[in-house]
Amino acid sequence: MSDLISDGKTKVVWLSSISSQTAPTAAELNAGQDFTLRITPDGLKIDPSTADVDTNSLGSRFDTMTVGRVGFSPEITFKRGSTVQEEAPYTTLTYGTEGFLVVRRGIDFETAFAAGQTVEVYPMVCGERQNVSPAANEVMKFVAPMKVRSAPSTAATVA
Repeated sequence: MSDLISDGKTKVVWLSSISSQTAPTAAELNAGQDFTLRITPDGLKIDPSTADVDTNSLGSRFDTMTVGRVGFSPEITFKRGSTVQEEAPYTTLTYGTEGFLVVRRGIDFETAFAAGQTVEVYPMVCGERQNVSPAANEVMKFVAPMKVRSAPSTAATVA
């Protein structure tokens, strides 16, 4: 058995609309805006949080919990660019913009979407862009905060 290396094995696209959140088509995913090369190596943050539900009673002798609501607070850090194509994330992901963020993991990012692949589909609304403070020897960056506007499909299958 060998470990799966993540370098170059994540693809991120943005779509303004999608035919099916649980079974998006390869054609529409391949036609989406591919933001993969504009995201910093540590810039894709879509970590879920799960709330605790207290299941204790008056007779409990130790604390018990079960799982509650799941939430996401996505933030993506992008590199700014000098061309229209390189600036697409900055000009597209403006305050109030709604769309779908699709993430595929474990396959070379250059590989086109194909039927049967597993993807994560997040229905998003964009928050206010945050310009990252300039620093020596770094590229110009910004953070795109996003809000999940309805339940995501974290294990969708490409049709």
